[in-house]
Amino acid sequence: MMSTVAAHDDPKALLEGFRTAATAVISDNLERLPGAVGLRPFHRISGTMVGRAFTVKVAAGDNLFIHKVLDVAQAGDVIVVDGGGETSRALIGEIMVALAKSRKFAGFVIDGAIRDSGAIGDDVFPVFARAAIHRGPYKHGPGAIGQSVSVGGMVVNPGDIVVGDADGVVSFPVAGADELLRAVRAHERKEEEMLRQIAEGTYVGAYAKA
Repeated sequence: MMSTVAAHDDPKALLEGFRTAATAVISDNLERLPGAVGLRPFHRISGTMVGRAFTVKVAAGDNLFIHKVLDVAQAGDVIVVDGGGETSRALIGEIMVALAKSRKFAGFVIDGAIRDSGAIGDDVFPVFARAAIHRGPYKHGPGAIGQSVSVGGMVVNPGDIVVGDADGVVSFPVAGADELLRAVRAHERKEEEMLRQIAEGTYVGAYAKA
């Protein structure tokens, strides 16, 4: 288990700490408030997506500024795209995913649609989106990079930690993340004990009366 001191002092260690944390447990320890609604994984699940948010807002059905982001984001970033929930045109496809993977980004979170879902579904590179459709995007703009965005009703700020797994996506600020990780670990230990009791037939229920 990672020490909380290491998590606080080492940003990379902090991110790695969340790599073994379920989004459901993280959400429970954020009062179940943040979380992208309506987005789901389109990739083949293999582990947990964890990274820092690199945010971009695009015009409906237009991916010009996503192309711009792919040229300036850093390895380990999660590309978080506010597409306004528009699903009539895909914002990314197999080519852009391959490019992001080659540049070692952590994944895509898109409040909009994708295409080439078969190829994306065969790969483990994380892609979370609202829908899939064959229709391609415009490339006219406008757009904005590095601002606060909303994806699935969840506000994401540049540099926030983003975690995604089979249940969906949650994000939160770096400030306070070490305390959150401690709470997540305590929650995990509690659930492990409950599962042990269930397996042994000694569990009486969280709301059992004395």
